[in-house]
Amino acid sequence: MAAHNRRMSGKKGAQVGSGGQRRKGLEGKGPTPPAEARKGHKKNRIAGAKAKQLVRKPSPRGGRGGKGTSEMVVGRNSVVEALREGVPASMLYVQQFIDSDERVREALQLAADRGGIHLMEAPRPELDRMTNGLNHQGLVLQVPPYEYAHPDDLAAAAYDEGRDPLIVALDGVTDPRNLGAVVRSVSAFGGHGVVVPERRAAGMTAGAWKTSAGAAARTPVARASNLTRALEAYKKAGLVVVGLAADGEAEVGDLDALGGPVVIVVGSEGKGLSRLVGETCDFRVRIPMPGGTESLNAGVAAGVVLYEASRRRA
Repeated sequence: MAAHNRRMSGKKGAQVGSGGQRRKGLEGKGPTPPAEARKGHKKNRIAGAKAKQLVRKPSPRGGRGGKGTSEMVVGRNSVVEALREGVPASMLYVQQFIDSDERVREALQLAADRGGIHLMEAPRPELDRMTNGLNHQGLVLQVPPYEYAHPDDLAAAAYDEGRDPLIVALDGVTDPRNLGAVVRSVSAFGGHGVVVPERRAAGMTAGAWKTSAGAAARTPVARASNLTRALEAYKKAGLVVVGLAADGEAEVGDLDALGGPVVIVVGSEGKGLSRLVGETCDFRVRIPMPGGTESLNAGVAAGVVLYEASRRRA
C-alpha cells in the first residue's frame, strides 16, 4: 500500500487551491510584438544602438563661419509646427508602438513630403534619454547644426551683385525670436544678411527659424568671434556703421548714409549698444517715438531702419 501511495504521489495533476492557473496559462496573450520591441532581442539592441549613434555622432566643422550645435524639437505640436515652418531637420524619431493621432500622422506626412528627413523608430526609454526626460509624446525632431557665414561673405556677395551692402548686426540680443524677426525684416527689405556675436548672443535655433517664417532659408546669418573687429573690417571695406541708440545724435530719417553701403547695429532692448560697439559706430541715430515708448525690441527697431534704407535705395 505504501508503494502504491508513492507511485500515486509522483503523478502530475491540478493542485488544490490553484485557482485555475493551469487553465489561464493556456489562454492567448495577444499577438507577439515585433523583434525590435522585445527587450533582450538582438534586433531590439540594434535599434537602440542605432538611435544612440545618430544622436551622439559629432557634427563636422562647418564653413568659414563655423557651425552651431544640433537641437532637438520635442512634443507633437512643436514637431508639427517646426515641420510646417520649414525648420531644417535631419531625423524624425518616432516612438515604437506610438498611439497615432492626427498630429503624428501629419508629422510623418510632412517629413515624407519634404524629403531628406530620415525616420527612425526608437524605444521610449531611448527617447527619454535623448530628451533628458522631457515630455516628447513619442515625437522628436533633430535639427542639424546651422552653418554660419563669415561676416566678410555678406559684403562680398552684395558687391558681386553690383549692389551696396545692407547688413544688420546684433549686439547683445539673446532672444532667438528677435533674431528670427530681424532675419525676416532683412529679407523683406532687400538686405544681405545678419551678423551675430559668437558668444552671449542668440543663434539660429529652431525658434529663430520659425519666427523668420522661411526667410532664414534665403538670408544668411554670419557669426563673428569679435563683433567690434568685424565692424572695423566693414569700415575698411567701405561700409558705414550706423548704431541705433535712444540718445543718438540724429534721427533715422535725416541720415543720408543709409542710402549707401551700410551696417545697421541694433543693441538689446534693455542695455542698448555696448560701449566698445557704440564707439566703433560712425553714426549713432535714434528712432523718433512721439508715443512716449522708451525703446523697441530688436526686431521692430531693425524693421524701421531697414524700411528707411530701402526707401532711399529705391
